[in-house]
Amino acid sequence: MNTYMISIALPSEIDENFVSLIPKQRAHINKLMDKDIVLNYSLATDRSKLWVILKAVNEIKAMDILSEFPLIGYMKPEIMKLAFHNSIANEMPRLIMN
Repeated sequence: MNTYMISIALPSEIDENFVSLIPKQRAHINKLMDKDIVLNYSLATDRSKLWVILKAVNEIKAMDILSEFPLIGYMKPEIMKLAFHNSIANEMPRLIMN
């Protein structure tokens, strides 16, 4: 299994359809996170960029996962295969000795 970082450009102007799809997008991402496919999902404060880190067998499968995003019609993704992805969430919890 490979890890990919997807940098997604979002439209500068959004329409009502885009806004109506946001809850479906969030629910879909939550499902993928529960399945350990999407590892991270981040949005820039100016709402111009979205970053997704996901696991897939290859780049084609990563694109297949992206193609199921409810907002994919509004997205311009760039996919980068990662050599590794470290995150504090991936580490074991620290033991606290009281």
